[in-house]
Parts: sequence; C-alpha cells; structure tokens
Amino acid sequence: LLLAAMTALFMVVGYGLGGQGGMTIALVFALVTNAVSYWFSDRMALSSVGAREVDARSAPELVQIVGALAQRAGLPTPRVYIVDSEQPNAFATGRNPDNAAVAVNAGLMRTLTRDELAGVLAHELAHIKNRDTLTMTIAATLAGAISSIAHIGMFSGSRRSGGLGPIGAIALAILAPMAAMIVQMASAGPGNTSPITTAR
Repeated sequence: LLLAAMTALFMVVGYGLGGQGGMTIALVFALVTNAVSYWFSDRMALSSVGAREVDARSAPELVQIVGALAQRAGLPTPRVYIVDSEQPNAFATGRNPDNAAVAVNAGLMRTLTRDELAGVLAHELAHIKNRDTLTMTIAATLAGAISSIAHIGMFSGSRRSGGLGPIGAIALAILAPMAAMIVQMASAGPGNTSPITTAR
C-alpha cells in the first residue's frame, strides 16, 4: 500500500506537470525505479558509503556476532560489511533475507561494547526479518525521484497537455517532496529507531 501510494503521488506530479502524457511518463518511470530498487538497492546503498565486505578472517568478532544473531533469529547469515567512517552508525539492506547485508561503521565498533554492538545488530536483523529494508529503500528512492521531477517542473513551468503551468509547477515543487517524505516516514514505521538508542 505504501509503495502504491508513492507511485500514485508520482503520477499526480506527472499529471500536474504534463497532463495525461506526463502522468503516463511518470508511471513508466515509477515502474522502472521500483524494478531497479528491487534488484540493485543493496549494491547501491553499500557502494554509496564505500562499504567493504569482510569475513571471519578479516573481522572475526563482527562476523561471529552477526552469525550468532542470525542463527538465533532463524535467518540466513547476511553478508557483513564495514564502512570506514567515524560516524557511529549501522544499517541493513537487501530485498529479502536470502539477499541481505549488514554494514557497520568503524566508528560504531570503536564506540560500543560487544553487548551494545550486538544490540544494534539485532535491531538491524529485525529489519531484515520483517522485510523492512526493501520497503524503506524503494520508498526513499521514489521520494527522491518525486522531489527531482517536481523541481524540474518548477524550472520548466510548462503548460503542456493540461499541465498546471508555472504557478502550479512551483506549488508542486514545494508540496510534492513534503508529501513524499511523509509517505517515506510512514514506511519506516515507529520501530525504526536510532541504532545507538536501541543499543543503550
């Protein structure tokens, strides 16, 4: 339902900027965006932060914690990555439990105790088990696309095929990203808390 809402919002923006033709283009673009997000969201997320995959030889403690938690949760062990950043953070990504990954920033590993780190990783594995990662990733991708197309419309300000014209385009550029963010936050749900808060 959330992804359908994002797609519908995308189509509304397309219609406002280009009428029936704009709505059709927006629908096609939304479908392509969803497909790309589904198949490649994990690679894009990991690549964007420069994550490097580790194993039991290069990061034995981290891999052991993830493996033990995954076994307890009844999940396949996800791929494990380290991000060379001092910001204390961790995230999970992947379209399903069989194609999932967990990335941990080096700063988080240096900041937390083993038990605290296990708490953070358990929280991330819960996202994988509940399949939150796919929904949140696609929602975020569509939210960004809606913001981009709305801003393009603001600068083009065209009145093609029933479009809203310059004033309507400016209004869409302001309101569409706000609506997209609201739907994106709804997709995260109340359980998507800070990993540091969860650990402590």
